[in-house]
Amino acid sequence: MAEYKIIADSSCELPDIYRNDERFALVPFRMEVDGVPYRDTKNLNIRGFLDSIAKSKTCPKSACPSPDLFMKQFSGDVKRIYVITISGKLSGCYNSAMLAKSLYEEEHDDKQITVIDSMSASGGECLIALKAMELEEAGLVYDEIVCRLNHYRDHISTYFVLDNIDTLRKNGRLSAIRALAANALNVKPLLAGKMGDIIQLDKAIGLKKAWDCMVKRISRDVKNLSDMKNRTLIITHCNNLKGAQKVRDMLRTCTDFKEYIIMNTSGLSSLYANEGGIIVVY
Repeated sequence: MAEYKIIADSSCELPDIYRNDERFALVPFRMEVDGVPYRDTKNLNIRGFLDSIAKSKTCPKSACPSPDLFMKQFSGDVKRIYVITISGKLSGCYNSAMLAKSLYEEEHDDKQITVIDSMSASGGECLIALKAMELEEAGLVYDEIVCRLNHYRDHISTYFVLDNIDTLRKNGRLSAIRALAANALNVKPLLAGKMGDIIQLDKAIGLKKAWDCMVKRISRDVKNLSDMKNRTLIITHCNNLKGAQKVRDMLRTCTDFKEYIIMNTSGLSSLYANEGGIIVVY
């Protein structure tokens, strides 16, 4: 039995080898499309979920896990718990996890619990989760691990290119006119995570040019990374494995990360990235 546990919300995608690992737990978001509820678990049919979003004229909804769901994961014999959430600027998940920690600690004093706002999502949460495991397995003390995780979080970069921006339009992150123009002209935005929020950095005509724009920007950025060879780059994709592999191959020509991991998006990430979306974090 591990002495620690890493808990994340379901925006966090994990490599398959850790899906049934007792050291990890994912707490599901709830989602709704045209009144039909969905739970973001490994059993979610992503294809059917995306089809329902594409047919809907209303904005899909999502709700973060309740404090009670987090608290249920605090049980057991583990002594140290690391909770990693999607950016607090994108969801109330961080506040929910913090409330769970506070409520649990009112009744118990047997565990050390820290909640980390990833200031990212998807693969960004995964990077922090894997780093927590790495530091624990290296035998570092709890306070040192927490300090290093926060420092690591502050230096994660997140980029993404979306093929379909309907959800961003529906939830107000892009105006209807701007979204319509983008769809009509095949303009694909290059977006990034900045201080936990989403910003547009650039745009290009067509996916391949948008990917090229993203790769060039990453290539410039990593020149300042002294530890690139010790870092992992994660690419998550929404039903676009060939595109993710293409982006990985492009990145390999101009970067030298320790490893390049490709994963499918979860339900929540799929809801916002939509069909064809690609997210890169490192």
